[in-house]
Amino acid sequence: MSSLALHGVTHIYPGGAGPVLQDLDLEVAEHETLCVLGASGAGKSTLVRLLADLDQPQSGRIDRGADPRLPALVPQSPDLFPWLTVAENIALGGRYCANAGRFRAERVPELMADLGIAELAGALPAELSGGQAQRVALGRALAVDPSVVLLDEPFSALDPAIRADLQTWLRDVLTRVRISAVLVTHDVDEALVVADRIVYLDGPRGITADWTPREDGTTREEVLAHYRRGAIAEADA
Repeated sequence: MSSLALHGVTHIYPGGAGPVLQDLDLEVAEHETLCVLGASGAGKSTLVRLLADLDQPQSGRIDRGADPRLPALVPQSPDLFPWLTVAENIALGGRYCANAGRFRAERVPELMADLGIAELAGALPAELSGGQAQRVALGRALAVDPSVVLLDEPFSALDPAIRADLQTWLRDVLTRVRISAVLVTHDVDEALVVADRIVYLDGPRGITADWTPREDGTTREEVLAHYRRGAIAEADA
């Protein structure tokens, strides 16, 4: 069963030389963590915006099934409100009418415990490390009970040591909360740690590779080899 699917989706930006995405088909299974890899300019951020309902495709459709809930986005920058505490930032979604009936105030302390930031409930964003701020951003997304959580390179600004710890942590959190997730990243190692399934997005060419590392034993070298083939194909085009 899928929680989200794209069928023949094409997206063109005004004034663009051609489509960023063309006739794209992609499915996210229920409770699956899907990682989208691809070179810069391959349409990864465009895909996230379409999935988040921030942009609309020129053609094709995005199927959310019978679930009326929209995905929740965790951006590259946490974008926390500096005057609100950690608990207040996580609870922020409950203030919006669109989330009426989906937000429970008692869920906030539960989430902070799950995310390992319970002791920071009263702290302000200026007092947080980069990793702690990203945990708060994920908590804010999960607090509104989304259908899918979208993560747009959430650890790209962090140093490698912190990023490695957070990748394992994220995998554990997504497994515990049993939610579908789409992670966009440039980091092959991150994809192999976090994802159930990895796809390679190559702009208008669409999905040119699909791996399930825990089932097919996909290695880092195999994924990097596909990156290199994609770069050669782009240079020859």
